[in-house]
Amino acid sequence: MYRVLIAEPDGLLREKLERLAMDQGCRVGLAEDTDQALAEIQASSPDLVLLSASLPPAGGLEFLARLKQSEPRLPVIVTGNHGAATSQTIEATKLGAFDYVALPYDPPDMAALLRSALEAGRFMRSPVQLEGEEPPAYSAGDALLGSSRPMQELYKAIGRAAATDATVLIQGESGTGKELVARALFQHSTRADKPFVVVNCVAIPETLLESELFGYEKGAFTGAGARRIGKIEQADRGTVFLDEIGDMPLAIQAKMLRLLQERSVERIGARQPQAVDVRILAATNRDLAQAVQAGRFREDLYYRLNVVPITVPPLRERREDVPLLCDYFLGRVTRDLGVRNPGITPEAYELLSAHHWPGNVRELANAMEKCLIFGRGRPVGDEEVASLVLGQEEGGTVSLSPEVDQALRSWVRRGIASGRPKLLEELLGRVERIMVSEALETTGGVRTHAAAMLGLSRPSLLARMKKYGLS
Repeated sequence: MYRVLIAEPDGLLREKLERLAMDQGCRVGLAEDTDQALAEIQASSPDLVLLSASLPPAGGLEFLARLKQSEPRLPVIVTGNHGAATSQTIEATKLGAFDYVALPYDPPDMAALLRSALEAGRFMRSPVQLEGEEPPAYSAGDALLGSSRPMQELYKAIGRAAATDATVLIQGESGTGKELVARALFQHSTRADKPFVVVNCVAIPETLLESELFGYEKGAFTGAGARRIGKIEQADRGTVFLDEIGDMPLAIQAKMLRLLQERSVERIGARQPQAVDVRILAATNRDLAQAVQAGRFREDLYYRLNVVPITVPPLRERREDVPLLCDYFLGRVTRDLGVRNPGITPEAYELLSAHHWPGNVRELANAMEKCLIFGRGRPVGDEEVASLVLGQEEGGTVSLSPEVDQALRSWVRRGIASGRPKLLEELLGRVERIMVSEALETTGGVRTHAAAMLGLSRPSLLARMKKYGLS
């Protein structure tokens, strides 16, 4: 559970922000001045600070400057009066604030900003260990594990690229660990103590993505009541991670190309570009070369991104790493649940190593959690793996019941007979909506658990929820 510190002298506003943070599932600490805020930070190590620009006695911006010297990876959202928004926005951004919010705030926008800042903070503060470093303790962050030849090549690529400012394009199937590679590149870079901003290009609606990335000037469009600094300017001197960049709209790709060519951004409604110093890391599960051929991705942007290409291997190409990963995930789950580690039998290792793993490492992590929960303290054996992971009965082949198979076939036949265009896309969309809805129902609406059940990242689940109108 994330912990948020609210440093706000106004009691009524402090209570409103506290309720908003608690609604996001966060534990909350409160402070009325800089002394209390500093004591809370030292005592509880929050994941995020909501900081008033008017925090007494010296002011929030002065406190922010001191805080960033000791806690450079702690995300801070500064709030301030609307009248001073322009000057304070620029100053707060220069000092390393994650964002600036002019009061009064819009609750849904503030809630979304909290989630975005917490995610960025997780990227910056949760360590990623590489093979050859200290052996990964189950209590310490995440690890890129594996001694196979593909993983050794991956470690070398990360080592070569991390210490440079070169743009990196991380490609790989869903669930292979592209996020871990991006975090490792950032944490081993010379910009590791500078801002790190994460933008999921598929989770943000197309109509909002441009203003989210590049910001806008006051009056640029209806509702633009004050200047807003975009995510790229917020990361000045730091790093921007563009996840799922293969889904970026073509219109925004043109502005991204200008950023990479000229190292400047142009806010919506601005007359002059703004110089920025950022390193770009991008990731996608799409084949961008194929997308270029199909006209869905700009060729010039592809070559600008592909300065240092890193491909994360799928799990089926490094099966010898499966036992090591099983031990790691089982240990991590038992630690999180506070239960004894029952271990895994040799027969289970054999079955798991032979599996195709279409969901890659993420699917294996979910499988270990499922086996532990349903195993009731017994060692994970071949029977649990066969039934819970591979969907087999007594080690048999994967199959649907005759009734389910017939129902699906009847449904597909009716669709084909209707002669509707884009039938395959429509039917797959209906199946996907049902799966997302059922996962949310099964987990009681806990999105993190539902995403894990489906083998998706949380932002990907949120994007599908928005797509299908699920709350």
